[in-house]
Amino acid sequence: MLYYLFDFLEKHYHFPGAGLFQFITFRAGLAVVFSLLIAAIYGKKIINFLRKQQVGETVRDLGLDGQNEKAGTPTMGGIIIILATIIPVLLFAKLENIYVIMLLVTTVWMGTIGFIDDYIKVFKKNKEGLSGKFKVIGQVGLGLIVGATMYLHSDITVKRQKVKDRHTIENTSENKLPEFYPEEKTLLTTIPFVKKNEFNYESLIGWMGEGAKNYVWLIFIPIVIFIITAVSNGANLTDGIDGLAAGTSAIIGVTLALFAWVSGNVIFADYLNIMYIPRMGELSIFIMSFVGALIGFLWYNTYPAQVFMGDTGSLTIGGIIAVIAIAIRKEWLIPILCGIFLFENLSVVLQVGWFKYTKKKFGEGRRIFRMSPIHHHYQIKGFHESKIVTRFWIVGIFLAILTIATLKIR
Repeated sequence: MLYYLFDFLEKHYHFPGAGLFQFITFRAGLAVVFSLLIAAIYGKKIINFLRKQQVGETVRDLGLDGQNEKAGTPTMGGIIIILATIIPVLLFAKLENIYVIMLLVTTVWMGTIGFIDDYIKVFKKNKEGLSGKFKVIGQVGLGLIVGATMYLHSDITVKRQKVKDRHTIENTSENKLPEFYPEEKTLLTTIPFVKKNEFNYESLIGWMGEGAKNYVWLIFIPIVIFIITAVSNGANLTDGIDGLAAGTSAIIGVTLALFAWVSGNVIFADYLNIMYIPRMGELSIFIMSFVGALIGFLWYNTYPAQVFMGDTGSLTIGGIIAVIAIAIRKEWLIPILCGIFLFENLSVVLQVGWFKYTKKKFGEGRRIFRMSPIHHHYQIKGFHESKIVTRFWIVGIFLAILTIATLKIR
C-alpha cells in the first residue's frame, strides 16, 4: 500500500525520496527490516498471549534428554511468521503482481491448515491433530490452484535470449538492452547440470503428437502437487528441535530471493545466460519479508526455545518454499537446495520401510537409525541440540552455495 502512496506522490507532487519506492532492491530491504522487527518486537506479545491462553506443547515421551523441559512451551508460533511476512508485503509490494498474489494465497492457505491441526491438538486434546487425509486434501488443493495458475495465467511468461551461447555482455557494454525473444507462455523450467540448463514439460507428452501438448497440464499439475506436498511435509518433519526448521528455511529463502532477483532482472538474466521472467523481481520483496520473519522468529525459537512454530508455521514455510521454487522455475533444484528437508523425509521413509520389511522377513523389526527423523538419531547419540542445529545449518549453507553454482555449472 505504501508503494502506491509514494508512487502517487512521485507522479503528482514530485515528493522528495518517493522515487526510491520504484526500486525493488529498496523495497525488498525495507521488507526484510520491517518483517524482522515485527517478529522480534511483537513476537513477544504473541508468545505471552499464547501462554495466557495455555497454548502449550504436549510432548510425547521419546526418551530424549531435556525433552520433558519443553512441555508447556507455547506452540502455534507460526502465527508470528505469517503476520511478519504478510504485513510488509502488503505495505511494499505491488499487490496486483500475480506471483505476489499466488504466494499470499499460499501463506493463508497452508497457515489455515496448520492452524486447524494445532488447534485440534491443543484445545481438543487430540495428539493426532488434523487427520492426515485432510492435510493431504489441503495440499492437493493448493497444488491445483498453483499448477492451474502457472499454466493458465497470461502474466506468467518467460523470455529467452536470441543468442544462447554468448558468454559476454557486449550489448550492455554499448548501453544497449540485451536481446530476447517476445514473451511466451510456456512450461519451460530450469534443470541443473545440463548444457542448455532448460527443460520443457511439453517434451514429456510431445511424442504423442502435436495436439497432445494441449494436455501437458495432466502431467504438470500432479508434479506441482507432489512438490508442494513433499516440501511442506519435509519442513514439518524438520521442525523437531529448537531453531532447526526456521534457520534452515531462512538459508533456503535467501537463495530463492537471489534467484528471483536475477531471473527478474533483464541485465543479470542476460549475463548469466538464463531465462528472463517478466514481473518476477517483485517476488523478491515477498521472499525477503519471509526471510526477515524467519530470522525474527529465531530470536525466540533458538535453544532453549520460548515458542514453537507448530504446524501453523512448519506447513506454511514448506508450502511457501515449494511455491516460490515453482514460480521462479527452479523446482528441479529443490533436492539440492532443500536437501535437509529431503534427508529428513528419507530418514523416516527408510526407517519405516526397513522396519516393516525386516519384521515380515525375520519376525522382528529392525532399524537403520536409532530414531527418525534423522535429527533425533543424533540426539540419542549424545549430540546437544545446539550442535545438531548448527551443523545442519552449515550443511544447508553448503547446499545453498552448490545450488547457486548451478547457474553456471552446465
